[in-house]
Amino acid sequence: MPGSETSSSETARWAKVIDHTRCIGCHACTTACKSENEVPLGVTRTYVKYADVGTFPAARRAFQVTRCNQCDDAPCTTACPTRAMFRRPDGIVDFDKSICIGCKACIAACPYDAIFINPDDHSAEKCNFCAHRIDVGLEPACVTVCPTEAILVGDLEDPTSKVAQLVGREPVAVRRPEKETHPKLFYRGAHQATLDPLAAARPDGGLFMWSEQPAGAAQVGSGHPHGEKGGGGANSSAAAVLSYDVSHKAPWDWRVSAYTLTKGIGAGAYLVALLLCLTGALTWSDRAWLTVSPILAMVGLALTGGLLIWDLEHPGRFHMIFTRPHFKSWLVRGAFVIAAYGLGLVAHLAAGLGGGPPSGSATRGLAWAVGPLAALTAIYTAYLFAQAKARDLWQNPLLPPHLLVQALLAGAAVLLVTPGFAGVAGELRTLFGLTAAIHLALVLGELTLTHSTAHAALAVHEMVRGRFALWFWTGTLAVAAAVALVVAPLAGPWLDPAIAALGLLGLLAFEHAYVQAGQSVPLA
Repeated sequence: MPGSETSSSETARWAKVIDHTRCIGCHACTTACKSENEVPLGVTRTYVKYADVGTFPAARRAFQVTRCNQCDDAPCTTACPTRAMFRRPDGIVDFDKSICIGCKACIAACPYDAIFINPDDHSAEKCNFCAHRIDVGLEPACVTVCPTEAILVGDLEDPTSKVAQLVGREPVAVRRPEKETHPKLFYRGAHQATLDPLAAARPDGGLFMWSEQPAGAAQVGSGHPHGEKGGGGANSSAAAVLSYDVSHKAPWDWRVSAYTLTKGIGAGAYLVALLLCLTGALTWSDRAWLTVSPILAMVGLALTGGLLIWDLEHPGRFHMIFTRPHFKSWLVRGAFVIAAYGLGLVAHLAAGLGGGPPSGSATRGLAWAVGPLAALTAIYTAYLFAQAKARDLWQNPLLPPHLLVQALLAGAAVLLVTPGFAGVAGELRTLFGLTAAIHLALVLGELTLTHSTAHAALAVHEMVRGRFALWFWTGTLAVAAAVALVVAPLAGPWLDPAIAALGLLGLLAFEHAYVQAGQSVPLA
């Protein structure tokens, strides 16, 4: 077969080389892929990106064929909760639509924006090397139709393979090597303005060669958004502007933003009551500890579960997280933590319904198990977000303690206006003020420290001064106003509803800005 060599799937390690010294940007690979794999309109497994480099008369057009990188250490396979995304023994990263629950964790994890939700069957898919053709000794469809043989497929373990020879002897590049995914899609002769998703600027007005790209908070536009031809911050020192590219949709919408708050309430309502008991502000036999706190926590968990299931493309397959779990996925680990915490709350409530000293002793013993589960429920999302290797803003070692602080803040706010906790309102105000101040300090650190990557810095810009600035500043100022009410000379029970409302609304607005800004940076 021209440009490709086959070998046994048990010993092969399939890879691709895109030779951009030959590519003419004809899009034959895109149309062949759509035809072969029945890819619907509006989404693509592969496409050709155009960037115009330089200024007239010293200018050229550079191409880049964009698709799945077939990583040896594929983050999408780690994040997938059911192993719907998996790596075959021959190195091909493939997918099984029948067990995809549509959680979009693989999309958030992919540093190359190569995965999408098929609008027809609502399952995740991407380029899979035309594995069905490879298995019967045929070339992928894109290789077959390329008029200049710019796409080469072969076995990296076969020294006679042209791909192995090119990779071993010629200068080739991969996209985003700092992510350490070990891609097996190699580019020969590709311009840096096409390999780096921020190197070329987005054209003014979003006017691309043949179309406008859709705008909106959920849509991630291509290219660096600040200025044409590098003048406003594009990463390349060469003047470069995109002329054709494909925008992508942010995988997680407002439901994930809201889930961070409801989960914080579910964890915080129990943790705050536990702290009040440990400090002696509440007795272990107090009805607020025995029944009110676990009921509030269970309501928070129920809302959390509802939002998470609602966000799935296949909500009817939610049970697969428990029936065929992939325990490397933090989505699975978090689901089991929440389930264990929920069972602990049920046990606490059952023990507490009797009331009196015996119930207090029983729930005090249970707290040694339920308390840590509540804390894990609060912080596991930090590890879920960190597993999304594509999102540099979320790779923050302070995120776990920040989420714990937010859970305590949310719990204090809810308990402050809950009947049964009036006797400890002063302690709740103090805890609310302390955790709100720590939250604001952590937010200030996020804003003022230099970020290690351009992607993280651009995400912070979008959060603070860009599309999500209104959410961010509303949330930050609302929490600050709540703190001001706590320390006001006239503070008292009559201000508690305002304090609680400002705190919860502030957290919700901040979390929405944080979650959406983390997904706002172009990756392809």
